[in-house]
Amino acid sequence: MIEQRPPAAYIAEFLGTFVLVLAITLSVTLFVNAQGTGSDWAVVGLVHFLVLFVLVQTIGSISGAHLNPAVTVSLLVLRKIRPNDAVVYILLQLAGAVAGALVLKFLLIDALAKQQNYGAPSLNYSLLGTTFGGLIAEGIGTFVLVWTVIAVAVNPRATRDWAGLAIGGALGLQVMIIGPLTGGSVNPARWFGPALLAGHVFNHNWWVYIVGPLGGGVLAAITYWYLFVEGPRGLTAEPEAGPKGLRQDVNPPQ
Repeated sequence: MIEQRPPAAYIAEFLGTFVLVLAITLSVTLFVNAQGTGSDWAVVGLVHFLVLFVLVQTIGSISGAHLNPAVTVSLLVLRKIRPNDAVVYILLQLAGAVAGALVLKFLLIDALAKQQNYGAPSLNYSLLGTTFGGLIAEGIGTFVLVWTVIAVAVNPRATRDWAGLAIGGALGLQVMIIGPLTGGSVNPARWFGPALLAGHVFNHNWWVYIVGPLGGGVLAAITYWYLFVEGPRGLTAEPEAGPKGLRQDVNPPQ
């Protein structure tokens, strides 16, 4: 049976998402030009990699370091988190994202923050052919991220010492590739916080940053789990023996 998450896990999800969104939106605002192209995306991708690496290593044992509704929903589908915990996680992730965007607004001059929409991601139609292309890009980016999460942190056979490096690397990699196209959000909370401040939550492309990540994440989780963990060639684990999200028990039952 999956255990109830403690209050410390909720606090960690809020603070972790706050730090994640603040770091990402600051890097986007400071290093990405209005056209979304150029070598600045290497810097932004590196920031994504480093901040997620640090967060997974520091709060992964407390909350699982989901920090992303797409990750939480994917683990909910795999029954690695309780539905009530998943709802609380998502609400706190959204709140943390808004708090991160508010701090960015406080730190920067109004002209710069507003010009860059507080770091909110957007579709770059000078490179993208269609809105559907942006949806697919966000889905693929999230697929890579969640595939890595399941492989190195949820898979019972995984060597978790490198989990933070692999997960952070997956995020940084997809940002360097699809960032110029969509902003490389792959996280509904990361999109929601700055979009709310910029007044873009209900623009005509809002659904791309929700449907793409959720669809890509769930597809990655199901594909990896049932091909390589519970499939005919994988390791079949009893539900209570498997990990609870990214978090591992300090003293697992013998």
